Amino acid sequence: MTTATTTAQSGFGPAVRQLVGSSRPVSWINTAYPFAAAYLLAGGGVTVTLVVGTLWLLIPYNLLMYGVNDVFDYESDLRNPRKGGVQGIVLSPRWHRLILWAAVLTNLPFVLALVVLGDLASTLVLGVSVFAVIAYSAPGLRWKELPVLDSITSSTHFVSPAVLGVALAGGAFTPPVLLALTAFFVWGMASQAFGAVQDILPDREAGIASIATWLGAARTVRAAFVGYLLAGALLIPTGWPAALAGLLALPYAASIAPYLTISDGDCERANGGWRRFLWLNQVSGFLITQLFLWMALAS
Repeated sequence: MTTATTTAQSGFGPAVRQLVGSSRPVSWINTAYPFAAAYLLAGGGVTVTLVVGTLWLLIPYNLLMYGVNDVFDYESDLRNPRKGGVQGIVLSPRWHRLILWAAVLTNLPFVLALVVLGDLASTLVLGVSVFAVIAYSAPGLRWKELPVLDSITSSTHFVSPAVLGVALAGGAFTPPVLLALTAFFVWGMASQAFGAVQDILPDREAGIASIATWLGAARTVRAAFVGYLLAGALLIPTGWPAALAGLLALPYAASIAPYLTISDGDCERANGGWRRFLWLNQVSGFLITQLFLWMALAS
């Protein structure tokens, strides 16, 4: 191999591709959107805090969340047939140090800025959010390997940005707001649990525990199915028209219904449902936006 070829393979371009790939671009909106929507709905307006928080949760936060996971899940990712594309890259050890340093250096300025821009309550929420991201994958904690706690922690990754948005905007945690956040949390737990089903075999081979390896494929899917329905039901008392968001839980439940009797040995078949989940998120995000606009115009 020539020096030029070696340089090309280890230069700026490949490094950027690894950084971007490890941050899961398809999921960027899943953390930035809840924050921005909650901040605006809580009356925060278009401010520096909104911009800083949204930018942080769009890319650096996802690099911290998924990048740390890619580094410390390398051995299991090698055995996972779905890794290597939109559902996550297999991160070569040569990039591990770069990813960890980049995650720290890109997140730190935003976190410090949000501490300065916020108050004690928002800083506590911020601390929980960052800790949950690290605790999920980092050695010594590895909450992703503690059944049920893995689903709770994963859901925290996506719900805590919304809580942070309300806190930074100085919004009130009224009963409808708490119900909406609880519904989002239950939905997140159901989604993580179903996502873990497709990885039962590679996880067991790598000695990794999860809610799916603990409950088994069929029972995990059934728990996720009930979770989606419960999330939708929790939104009913929020009043009109917010309660309409509860209907969006039904497509998720319907999407995983074909896997209610799936066996552990056939777990990889659940990947079809997970791919539908990724697209359902885009459609649901669009519909939720229309609902928010309706609510804003009606207020």
